[in-house]
Amino acid sequence: MNSERPEEGRPIGRRVFLGTIGLGALGVVTAPVLQRVTESVLGTFSGKDPTGLTGLLPNGGGFRYYSVTGSVPNKTAADYQLKIDGLVDKPRTFSLADLRALPQTRLVKDVQCVTGWRVPETPFEGVRLSHLLDLAGVRGSAKAIRFTCFDGAYSESLTLDQARRPDILVALRMQDKAIGHDHGGPVRLYVAPMYFYKSAKWLSGITVTDKVQPGYWEHLGYDVDAWVGRSNGRDDEPTS
Repeated sequence: MNSERPEEGRPIGRRVFLGTIGLGALGVVTAPVLQRVTESVLGTFSGKDPTGLTGLLPNGGGFRYYSVTGSVPNKTAADYQLKIDGLVDKPRTFSLADLRALPQTRLVKDVQCVTGWRVPETPFEGVRLSHLLDLAGVRGSAKAIRFTCFDGAYSESLTLDQARRPDILVALRMQDKAIGHDHGGPVRLYVAPMYFYKSAKWLSGITVTDKVQPGYWEHLGYDVDAWVGRSNGRDDEPTS
């Protein structure tokens, strides 16, 4: 989960914003086709909305759009790269095609945001993070992983033991389709048992380190170990 912060520039018009709210309401009660249109509209405006209000609206899929920057560049199969470095014997750079060629794992779990909303039984598919770490050859002095994103601002972390769990993915697909830009694509982290802010969007870097380096939201008071139902003062039902 990321949250919107104000950016310089012209705000979206009042009519446009009210129209977006109307679409959000319709998406809850109308057909899936209209829900997909709603999702696209909200994704477009959330990146240009300095008020952050579009981030409070649910889209047709049950998710909400968040960003900690005013805009995020788009990456395609032609220019996307995921770098693995730090305390590894074989630093690697993976293209999207490289990641797609590796063994894929599918998980279907609830997604739980620390702000309270939940999307049940959400399919994610991708490469187990542990497999990528094995390919890079993690050194004995390693203790943790730092994740960075191509929005230029967001970061996250896991301990090495957490990163090796079988329910942690470098995800390429979500809800049985390629992950779109607004959902953090083309590649995002998916940490199934933790609150969704741990599942960093727009993933571009995996650095193996000798200690945990708190991420963006941890510096603002969120728990570093964000187990659903056992952290951040919440008692939500666990997601895995």
